[in-house]
Amino acid sequence: MSKKEDLDNIKYFVNNCRKCRLQTTRNNPVFGEGFLNASIMFIGEAPGRNEDESGRPFVGRAGKLFDEMLDSIGLKRNNVYISNLIKCRPPKNRNPSKIEITMCSEYIDKQIEIIRPVVIAPLGRIAISYIFKKFELPFEKINRIHGKIYLIDNFLNKLKIIPIYHPAAVIYNKKLKNILLADFKVIKQNI
Repeated sequence: MSKKEDLDNIKYFVNNCRKCRLQTTRNNPVFGEGFLNASIMFIGEAPGRNEDESGRPFVGRAGKLFDEMLDSIGLKRNNVYISNLIKCRPPKNRNPSKIEITMCSEYIDKQIEIIRPVVIAPLGRIAISYIFKKFELPFEKINRIHGKIYLIDNFLNKLKIIPIYHPAAVIYNKKLKNILLADFKVIKQNI
């Protein structure tokens, strides 16, 4: 099967998922989108209100900032792959529960396997924590690890993990914008 067929198959399961209660409160699951042979895969936490309404990742205020960050390194959405750890919006944008992460994480794991990026950039604490656990990396506070390069080279994976702040953090703390810009430059230098 092709990457598109593999992803369409997983998307079918996401659209019909009944593993947790989030499917009862969502409008649309947000599977992910982008270039299927992307060198960079961005992984957010979970859809917000705008994403839940549109069914697309990073389309609200944080999405506009995300696009600005991509533009700052000469990339567009169609050059990268964008997804979320959780495919359905938690009510009132609360953090996803451990059970929800456990139930939903098989989908992002399969997306990573299919896309096979050179760089995974998890955005924000929850996505970073999951990716670090998956690849057996020691998790620390985001202000200590953002923009650092973590090499994974084992029999299954050869990639770089570069954790970064979530663009939404910049909306609430403007001082983080220059840090996020610098972290995006690190990503660009590692593809």
